[in-house]
Amino acid sequence: MIILTNNILTIEQLKKHFVTRQGIVKAVDGISFSVKEGETFGLVGESGSGKSTVAYTVIGMYKPTKGKVLYRGKNISQESKKRSQALKKEIRIVFQDPGTSLNPARSIRQILELPLKIHNLSRNHKDIVNKIEELLKMVQLPVDYIYKYPLMIGGGEKQMVAIARALATNPSFVLLDEPTSALDVSVQAKIINMLIQFQKKFNLSYLFITHDLSLMRNVASRVAIMYLGKICEIAPASEFFKNPLHPYTQMLLSSISVISDEEEALKPKKIISKGEIPSPVNVPPGCSFHLRCPNKMDICSREDPVMVEVSKGHTVRCHLYTNTHV
Repeated sequence: MIILTNNILTIEQLKKHFVTRQGIVKAVDGISFSVKEGETFGLVGESGSGKSTVAYTVIGMYKPTKGKVLYRGKNISQESKKRSQALKKEIRIVFQDPGTSLNPARSIRQILELPLKIHNLSRNHKDIVNKIEELLKMVQLPVDYIYKYPLMIGGGEKQMVAIARALATNPSFVLLDEPTSALDVSVQAKIINMLIQFQKKFNLSYLFITHDLSLMRNVASRVAIMYLGKICEIAPASEFFKNPLHPYTQMLLSSISVISDEEEALKPKKIISKGEIPSPVNVPPGCSFHLRCPNKMDICSREDPVMVEVSKGHTVRCHLYTNTHV
């Protein structure tokens, strides 16, 4: 068990497999991590790594194939179909694309009043309007947006509405599934700053899912790297940039764009990966990264490495850091 008294979310050996015509897709294949009260935990990976599947399993959209999702110590992984209203109020999600997550046929008022009504957070019509106006002011939108529809506002404004909807129920835990990736850079910064302020004000815990590792430097306290359904490395965010261990983490960091020679000097040596990311239907035996790894050893193609702790809070799943290859 990896439960600690200050963990709000604990994932234990979580698996989520999908049966397709091509075969079984192991979208998430036995991962474990925890999110502490009040922290931002970053889950980073390329497209197809399985990170969004983790979010959808936590929120209850998917039922785990195996493993546990524990919220405040309680196993909620079997409550996917009949999740309690209290739990739905506590755990909320902000999706990547607000253009598809907001119903275009509903006004902003209708979108924001729905969670208030479902969770009985309003007493009457006037109370609903007041709370909706408070939510709009909170995300820095004019109160007259209450009459607008999603198609009438920009992408950044839609995402602000989506954030307001997520926070309408006064949750404790929010999943952020690439909330800024579909937005302009200037809008991204505004929303990131907004999310940081909300976290401090409302003592929120975030699971922040992204493909942008550089974003985690100033946002997350700890980061996990995913590749083909498994976690490669977990460490404090600052440790990732100072001492990345897994070859895949080093590859991601070495490809980050920088704007100064000082930042370039801090990056790991450029790593050129080989080949393409394998299909999740046909994951190679042994370490799933070995076909692309410049440090490949014989054991890598035969045995899947296990997570080992190399320093306090810094774990890595790689044969380079175990005794099995000696």
